[in-house]
Amino acid sequence: MSNLHTFLKGLAMGAADIVPGISGGTIAFITGIYDTLLESIRRVNPSLFSIIKQEGVKHAFNHINGTFLIVLFAGILTSIFTFAQLITWMLTTHPIPLWSFFFGLIIVSVIHMLKQVKKWQLTRIVSLILGVVFAYGITVLHPINMEPTHLNMLFAGAIAISAMILPGISGSFILLLLGMYGPLLIAAKSFDIITLITFALGCLIGLLSFSHLLSWLLRSYRDIALTFLTGLMIGTLNKIWPWKEVLTWRTNSSGNQVPLLEQNLSPFSFEQVTGTPALIAYAIVAAILGFLAVWGLEKFADKTA
Repeated sequence: MSNLHTFLKGLAMGAADIVPGISGGTIAFITGIYDTLLESIRRVNPSLFSIIKQEGVKHAFNHINGTFLIVLFAGILTSIFTFAQLITWMLTTHPIPLWSFFFGLIIVSVIHMLKQVKKWQLTRIVSLILGVVFAYGITVLHPINMEPTHLNMLFAGAIAISAMILPGISGSFILLLLGMYGPLLIAAKSFDIITLITFALGCLIGLLSFSHLLSWLLRSYRDIALTFLTGLMIGTLNKIWPWKEVLTWRTNSSGNQVPLLEQNLSPFSFEQVTGTPALIAYAIVAAILGFLAVWGLEKFADKTA
C-alpha cells in the first residue's frame, strides 16, 4: 500500500469523523485497513521499550508500522482541518441531502460487512441483534451534564476515542451525550493546554487499551465481531435519518443555537410538520451517491490491497 493511498484513506476517515453520527472506523473497514490499523496501534505497548533497547529505534518504528500510522493520521488531521467548515456548512444549510448521502453510505457498508461473514450461525444472528440494540440505545439516550473536571475529561477522551474506532459509533456524538462536546470546544478555542492534554491522555489510554480488545476479538472470533460491528452500524441509522423535527436546542461554543434532541419524521409528513421542503428527490440522489462512494472505496481498496 503506497503512502498516497494511505493518506487518501485517512482523508476519507477524517471527513467521516467530523459528522456526529458517522465513524471513521466505518471508512477504515470499507477501505480494507481496519485490521492493519488495529494491529499497528496494538503494538504500541510497554514491550516496545525492550525492542528499542535490543534492536534499535528503527526496528521498533517498523514493528508498529510507524510510517502507516503517521501517514494515515496526517490524512485524518488534514481532512478535519480542510473539510470541517464545508461539512459544518452543509449540516446547517443542506442537512437532508448530506444525511441522505451518509444514510446511503451506511446501508451499502452494512451489505459490504455482512458479505465478509464466512459462516452464519445462531451466535452470529444474536451478535448482530445485540449490536443493533446497543447502538440504537446510545442514539436515543438523553445527554447528561458531566462537570468538565480533569478526571471527567480524561474519561471522556478514553470513551470517545474507543467509539471512534468502532464502525458505526461516532466519537463526537459520544462527547455530545456526555455533555463534554461544548467544554472541549471551549478549551480548544481558549488554548486551555491542561484540559487539552488531559483529554489527549484519555484518548491515548482508550486507544491503546481498546485496540487490544478489538484486535483480539477480530482474530479469535471474527464472524461474531463482524456481525456485532455491523449491528452497531445498523443501530445508528436512527441517528442519521435525514428527516427530523428538533425538540430542544443547545447553545454551542460560538453562541449559536444548534439541535440537541430530535425525533424522526416520515419524509411525507416532514413539510407539514416543519414547514420546510422534504427534498425527497435530492435525498434519493444523495443516497445513490453514498452507495457509489462506498463502491468506489471498495474498488480502490481492492486495487491497493
